[in-house]
Amino acid sequence: MTALKLLPLLSCWGFMVLALARACPGKRTLAAAAVGFGAGAAAENLLLATMGGETPFRLLRGICGVVFLLLWALALRVAYRGGAATASRGAAGRWAPLLPAVAACTGTLAGGIALCRMAPLDGGAVGFLPCIALAMAGALPAAAGSSLGGRVPERLTPGAAPLAALLVSGILFMACSVPRLDLFSPLSMEVMKFVHDFVHQFFESMLIPDHPFFRSDVWGYIGFLFSDRVGFWGGLAIWYAPALLVALAVRLQRLPSVAHIRQGAERRKLLAGFIRNRRLQLAAPLAALVLLSAAAYRSRFPSVEYWDPKPIAVTATASGEILIPKQGETPLEDGKLHKYVYRQGGREARFFLVLTPSGRLTASLDACAICKPDGYGQSGKMVLCYYCKTLIPLDTVGKPGGCNPVPVRSSTKGDAVSIDGTELLNKWGNTVQETSRVKEGGR
Repeated sequence: MTALKLLPLLSCWGFMVLALARACPGKRTLAAAAVGFGAGAAAENLLLATMGGETPFRLLRGICGVVFLLLWALALRVAYRGGAATASRGAAGRWAPLLPAVAACTGTLAGGIALCRMAPLDGGAVGFLPCIALAMAGALPAAAGSSLGGRVPERLTPGAAPLAALLVSGILFMACSVPRLDLFSPLSMEVMKFVHDFVHQFFESMLIPDHPFFRSDVWGYIGFLFSDRVGFWGGLAIWYAPALLVALAVRLQRLPSVAHIRQGAERRKLLAGFIRNRRLQLAAPLAALVLLSAAAYRSRFPSVEYWDPKPIAVTATASGEILIPKQGETPLEDGKLHKYVYRQGGREARFFLVLTPSGRLTASLDACAICKPDGYGQSGKMVLCYYCKTLIPLDTVGKPGGCNPVPVRSSTKGDAVSIDGTELLNKWGNTVQETSRVKEGGR
């Protein structure tokens, strides 16, 4: 099972080494990539063993984010220079002495991400022997990619900017294969929040929310701006833009001057060769777009099965008190989510009980104060917000803030958990109202 989890990551890693080996043939690139991969896996495993929790994942995800920003800066630079800095084969040769260092850094990131894919759900280390096995497994795709690099036609040698786009896209694909390292879902969420806050502030300044002349269908169009689709497509635009800019810069490279060549046939031959090579240079950024698409898909549809039980209907006593026995059909203290739904007078509220790793039995709404109430699923010691795909450590459930489930006040009465039904309904109603993107009917 672990091998199947790592197969897409190791395949992507081998493809990245293939591109590096074509750009800089030689054993130095292979050695740097293989050593970097093993060092990255060992370093991330050490961080997990010493720090534990989410800190090692956040650190690695932050580094991946910085690398993506660097690609953005490079893409803007080559786009501004009109393709002169896209680094055709000659420019790649100029940067060839730095490629072993690039291979080592790329391998370090790839090794750390692969180790995180193997890490248990509680964020602990994987052990010495599995780490060694991973380092050896990472050396095999590196060796295969390096050996195949010499067989790739020289005219397919990627330039500096296309190679950078390809490598960064590979890193992002590997990161999005690990839910705790995912970058695309947080990016989409930030875009959605930005659009929501901007439009909301604009409407408030123009006194639009209470405007009596807006029809309900107009508010329906405005409501689209607050939907997750805006965040998704806006995130895709930011996600694809660097690779597209690099491809555009390659495509817009100026034709060489042929004024000094007198023979027409020689002129046409020179121009045709340049145009053919320019088209071949598009292979790397187009491959980067494919990897980015695969990364976005893995982010939207993570290969993780979440525990999401069907909510059990509960009732309240005459005094409005909900009592849930700790030892029912399924014990509440088994570490799993136990979902419930309470209905009264046409109103309803979803909530769940869960025992955190620290031993607290907490009650929370099946919703947060930011996203639409699509609910949560559980995977080990993590819960996932289905709306924005944010992963939340189980030990923070019961604490307010961010995308954490809204805590519900509860108490223990004998062998049961007691919750005030009226307070639960009011909290659910207030939460849903606050997360509504548009007032119904504009009123």
